[in-house]
Amino acid sequence: MDGHFVPPITMGPLVVAGLRERVGAAGARLEVHLMIERPERQIDEFARAGADLITIHAEATPHVHYALSQIRDAGLAAGLAVCPATPLEVFGEVAEVLDLALCMTVNPGWGGQRFIEASINRIERTRVLVGETVAIEVDGGIELDTGPRCLAAGAGVFVAGSAVFGSPDPAAAYVALADAVGDPRR
Repeated sequence: MDGHFVPPITMGPLVVAGLRERVGAAGARLEVHLMIERPERQIDEFARAGADLITIHAEATPHVHYALSQIRDAGLAAGLAVCPATPLEVFGEVAEVLDLALCMTVNPGWGGQRFIEASINRIERTRVLVGETVAIEVDGGIELDTGPRCLAAGAGVFVAGSAVFGSPDPAAAYVALADAVGDPRR
């Protein structure tokens, strides 16, 4: 987050580089979700830092196709996120350079927000636009009750912050959520 596209500011390429070795050793992938204006200006830096997948926001650049192609040209998987009120048709326009479609299920920027119910229909519509080969991710308000509903609508990748890290026992909260969405990798 850059303090412009969304008000908060968070980590950058140095943190990604610091995590790279540990994430790789664990057999996991490092996804970078850029909630920043003009992400095409930072893609190469995050690629050098060790990202495996970079997700940008459709609302943050006038050059969505260019930025997604830049991610792919760097040898990474490319993701596109949309805010809850953004028309979903953008996914269909770039499906050929897309590995992941992220439907924000809250307004981006702050943790602990309530899940937006209209997201279920948006996930279903996104699946039609991107086909079966593009992963659908959801981010925001993902909990034991909303995760399975998103799964049934077509999502397969889940971001849960407050539900896990706001719990007195984050490990148990993670396991319960992974079980709720049928994640065999946990």
